[in-house]
Amino acid sequence: MLNNLLIVSLMAAVLFSGCVRKSSSAGEYPIRPVPFTAVKLTDSFWAPRIRKNADVTIPIAFHFCETTGRIKNFDIAGGVDTGKFQTLFPFDDSDVFKIIEGASYSLQTFPDPRLDAYLDALIYKIGLAQEDDGYLYTNRTIAERHGGAGLHEWVNKQRWLNDSISSHELYNLGHLYEAAAAHFQATGKRSLLDIALKSADLVNRDFGWDRSKVYPDHQVIEMGLVKLYRVTGEKKYLDLARYFLDVRGPEGQSYNQADIRPVDQSKAVGHAVRATYMYSGMADIAAIEKDTAYLNAITRIWEDIVYNKIYLTGGIGATGGNEGFADPFQLPNMSAYCETCASIGDIFFNHRLFLLHGQAKYMDILEKTLYNSMLSGVSLSADRFFYPNPLESNGQHQRSAWFGCACCPSNIARFVPAIPGYIYAVTDDEIYVNLYISNEASFTVGKNKVSVSQKADFPWDGKVELSVNPEKTGKFDLKLRIPGWARNEAIPGSLYKYEDQNIDSVKLRINGSLSEIKLTDGYVVLHRKWRTGDKVELELPMPVRKIVADGRIADDRDKMAIQRGPVIYCAEWPDNNSGNILNLILKKDAHFTTEYIPSLLNGAQVIRTSAYQTKRTLDGQVDTLREEPLTLIPYALWNNRGPGQMEVWLPTATRSAHPLPAPTIAFRSKVRASKLTKTLSAVNDQLEPSDSTDRSTPYYDWWPSKDTWEWVEYDFEKPLSISRSKVFWVEDTPDGGCQIPAEYEILYLNGNIWEPVSTRTRYKISKNEWNTISFKPIVTQSIKIKVRLKKEYSAGIYEWVIE
Repeated sequence: MLNNLLIVSLMAAVLFSGCVRKSSSAGEYPIRPVPFTAVKLTDSFWAPRIRKNADVTIPIAFHFCETTGRIKNFDIAGGVDTGKFQTLFPFDDSDVFKIIEGASYSLQTFPDPRLDAYLDALIYKIGLAQEDDGYLYTNRTIAERHGGAGLHEWVNKQRWLNDSISSHELYNLGHLYEAAAAHFQATGKRSLLDIALKSADLVNRDFGWDRSKVYPDHQVIEMGLVKLYRVTGEKKYLDLARYFLDVRGPEGQSYNQADIRPVDQSKAVGHAVRATYMYSGMADIAAIEKDTAYLNAITRIWEDIVYNKIYLTGGIGATGGNEGFADPFQLPNMSAYCETCASIGDIFFNHRLFLLHGQAKYMDILEKTLYNSMLSGVSLSADRFFYPNPLESNGQHQRSAWFGCACCPSNIARFVPAIPGYIYAVTDDEIYVNLYISNEASFTVGKNKVSVSQKADFPWDGKVELSVNPEKTGKFDLKLRIPGWARNEAIPGSLYKYEDQNIDSVKLRINGSLSEIKLTDGYVVLHRKWRTGDKVELELPMPVRKIVADGRIADDRDKMAIQRGPVIYCAEWPDNNSGNILNLILKKDAHFTTEYIPSLLNGAQVIRTSAYQTKRTLDGQVDTLREEPLTLIPYALWNNRGPGQMEVWLPTATRSAHPLPAPTIAFRSKVRASKLTKTLSAVNDQLEPSDSTDRSTPYYDWWPSKDTWEWVEYDFEKPLSISRSKVFWVEDTPDGGCQIPAEYEILYLNGNIWEPVSTRTRYKISKNEWNTISFKPIVTQSIKIKVRLKKEYSAGIYEWVIE
């Protein structure tokens, strides 16, 4: 793959040279992160994952950018190749930029001349695709080469005009600017930085209060411009970042957080990735310009997320229609969206809030997200990815090698190499230790160079050893975060709580002597004169904890979740005898044991207990069957052994379980449909929704088909007598694309001919209830429900029953 671009790398190296101004030091976060380049991981959990990101994820991401045409788009726009726009979306340029950013980070940890040369050649092509005035957007440039043909439907004939709606011109550039800063800092080369600055200068000329007042539909350029400001010291880039925030609202859509001015916002709404990118940009402005109004706004928004809208795994975004936030406490498990990109965006947001406030609660959320919903987004092999990260599955979910909209794999590629940068932070007289990961680090505190080493077996063991070695003996504070899970706090606020209080206490020793634990903002503050060789030992208890949710979360009622340390656990099909998980009931007083298994999932701590199987009967009752062993694994590691049932929230009562189906006619049938998907099993799983918008119940749909006839068919082993049908329709608008159908009919196979049944009642089409039709008894071996979709909407079925 790399050879494809090496032929132009020497030419690229010749064309780009020079230097940039020193970054501005005026106005920054009161707490400074220690960069990942100053921290070398030595652990067995994250270090191998970062290595595999370099060896597997980044190369395969570039491979898919080549094979899908993303890189060829730059070739065509730059005149190196011919043809039309190659890919699905006008934002596909951004994937290339994000992977360049990740590759640049990776180069600083794993120097690779071949990758370095590949980037040079790729950046040369990007430069050729840039228009003379700095405009860079391959879809428009290619279309203009064909007289306007091929311009994407989201894009206006005029530059920028649709960016508040859909064109993603500024979104692409935001990722370009972030990649350019990363590449310059990694290599010292100006190549991509010059392209980014030429672009940013054009944007600065075209946008402003007396010019275009378009705001980005998808935020990220705000963070990118701040990075250009930090690299160059040019305040115009900072001012432009602020402009793109201040120009939003109040007459736009909540979907992209433009219905209210950002500074006046208090609630997390709309698309979760857009939101967290915007909140992160606001945090940058709040820090650099000491803007208390921005600071107050993002603090209020954080409270709304954590107190009302976050999943136990740290995932955010409850609904797929808007890929984002729903109402408070609307947190369904099987249909949870929890986009991988949103988890990464929320890590960005929480880290910035910590740097502003210095409070451990922000790092508590960051850690929860890091070890659970973010990590779930990538397979152990580092070449398969989740887009949504649900908390429950009936086997319909599986990681993919790539996506048409490939934001999540490219985000993983750039985020994973930077994880060491979240461990430490400093002020002139403080060191914050935020994450416990074995590492060797060296950085400056005030004017004193300090080396710190950690030995820890996180997330499986809570024992941590730190060695503090200042170059000169001196006073400073060492602040050790005591995680909420070690302080009987499942999460800041009361959305989730531990069922009981852990009596095991945190233990702290300094040079072998026990020390008193006093917390300030979630940190133990060790104020002393530090000398080379000082040792700190921290022991964080890691018992198995039972968690219950706020009763207003309907999908978690009469259920329990399990946590150990920062890790949320789940039950998954391969570890349990029958492979059935969703029908299990866990006893409220269940006892647990735990064991580390080196051969399981690259090494994992499992939790063992027991549970009861449940099964429906033909008379509608539920039988509790035998007790059997139950093994739980870390949630982030699920789906590495194939698709199947999985559950985070384990029922403690029959009413909250999904009992094994009764042997009804529908359940014993072979199911076929006009569109075959993994969700087809939902139509006869005997899970009844509360209404047509119930996101906690699986359903089958024909999306994206519209204005067509579709069907589902039941085939029987032998002819059966049937006289009644009832169906429950899906309605997921306004966020989704399904409504009740225009019409439907029931057909049966009479010999070799499909014939309509002779109805005794009229066909009724309504939402939020069973649509029942009675007909003269028929004897058949196959029955079909035929559905005509509305012109503007698709349709779906929760359950189809025949009797």
